[in-house]
Amino acid sequence: MKRVIECVPNFSEGQRKDVIDAIAHAVATIPGVSLLDVDFGIATNRTIYTFVGHPQGVVEAALAAARVAHNLIDMTKHVGEHPRIGAMDVVPFVPVRNATMADCIALAREFAVRLALELHIPVYLYGEAQEKEYRKDLAQIREGEYEGLAHKIRQQEWEPDFGPSEFVPSWGATCVGARKSLIAFNINILGTREQAYRIAMNLGQERRDIDEPGKLKCVRGLGWWSSEGNLAQVSLNLTDFEITNIHVAYEQCVQEAELLNLGVCGSQIIGIVPLKSLLLAADYFIRKENLFVLEEDQKIRLVIQRLGLNSITPFSPKDRIIEYIIREREGQEDSLTSMELKDLIKHVSARNLIPGGGCVTSLVATFGTALSTMCASLTYGMRKYEPVENEIRALTVLFHTAISTLMKTLDEDTNAFNSFLMVQKMAEISVEEKRFKRLTEKHCLQNCLDISLDIAQQVNQLWEPLRKLALLFNIQTKADFLMAIKCLETAVYGACKRLEFLSSSLLDNNNDTSDSQTIRNTYLETAKTLLDDAQRESQSILTFVEERYF
Repeated sequence: MKRVIECVPNFSEGQRKDVIDAIAHAVATIPGVSLLDVDFGIATNRTIYTFVGHPQGVVEAALAAARVAHNLIDMTKHVGEHPRIGAMDVVPFVPVRNATMADCIALAREFAVRLALELHIPVYLYGEAQEKEYRKDLAQIREGEYEGLAHKIRQQEWEPDFGPSEFVPSWGATCVGARKSLIAFNINILGTREQAYRIAMNLGQERRDIDEPGKLKCVRGLGWWSSEGNLAQVSLNLTDFEITNIHVAYEQCVQEAELLNLGVCGSQIIGIVPLKSLLLAADYFIRKENLFVLEEDQKIRLVIQRLGLNSITPFSPKDRIIEYIIREREGQEDSLTSMELKDLIKHVSARNLIPGGGCVTSLVATFGTALSTMCASLTYGMRKYEPVENEIRALTVLFHTAISTLMKTLDEDTNAFNSFLMVQKMAEISVEEKRFKRLTEKHCLQNCLDISLDIAQQVNQLWEPLRKLALLFNIQTKADFLMAIKCLETAVYGACKRLEFLSSSLLDNNNDTSDSQTIRNTYLETAKTLLDDAQRESQSILTFVEERYF
């Protein structure tokens, strides 16, 4: 998978549409970069741009945006609710896919150097890109804001990391960093700006006395008046949503508002949000309210309703969730799981080794699990089966989760086997080439074997819950349940036969025959055990269900 980096520059302009559009156009023209979102605020007089792309592309897009801002934004005329220090106020780089924080630190430093040299402006590093502890926190760098920068920049401890150590009135300074995904989350309060600020200070850890920290970790808070919504907002930056997520912040804010006899009427996510954040929130409400919600789109709807994310502007998942946007922009032409069934069948039947038996094994396992889920779903909610409703719910969730994990193996198996076949075409003229090819073949082959092993193990973990479901399922789905069991047994058979066949290649392709023989024997013994277990368990369940008539 190619590396994907997210960049989220914040500009001190949220009122002049021509300037906002010009910056957006500069980003959108860079090859290999997708502009995902442009979120401007009139009261804050600030616009947040979100774009993703390959590492070098996002750097070039950020530079292109900076050049436009340098010509069109004059900080001597800027007024807004949000803290700021410069025209291009903050530029974070965020790892999204197949990328690390180290990648983003390197990109942040490259961008900072090039920005300072080209525009002759002061640049500060922050977050993970900053080595000095006292300058890691963005709020510390921005303290005093633009108005205090002329004095601050002359202090030795606040000299910029790059660029001139002098005040540039039209620009100010820029903060460049690397961080995890940050969620800008505003909660609507039927109160005053001062009350919203008070709540924000109680929640966030920033600007609190060290002896009396805020109640939520990894949260920065402010309070302001939103002219768009005609209400006050507790504005929170969740710097690590896996520690403090949106539902935690919202629920705590409601408690704080109740202490002040204030109403809370929904919330607003600024910019885009990781899918995982919304699913974590959904799981919380499902547990709290003892709901039965399985499908991802329904979970998203639940969160939108419970948090009131449509309260000021519509929250459209396809436009606001980063994974959905990337998926839409990139397309899924190479993914077997997104392929139409007729095309998948055509690919399997073609005169080619891939996709082949491994793909079909994954597909059969997924279909078997899907049928099991269907039988459970058609049992849940019927009056006749109310006494076993809790058991059915638990089983349905388990099978539904298994569908997702097994479905992923369609592409994993095909990609792994394709890599193995590609390695076999590598040159092996020199001794070093031969050695490298053998090592790479062994690695790719074991990856294929491990995926087949994983499929068989995943299926075998389902026999116990299937035995429970066999006692409870809606008898009208008996034929479907029997078919599910045979599909799952067949999938284990296919995975184990693939293990037997491919493991023989360990001996063919490696000189370290002793080590390879040991590894092969381990795979063969494991495959035999898995297949024996599957055949025994499936036959036992089939026999029981065949004799069940009510």
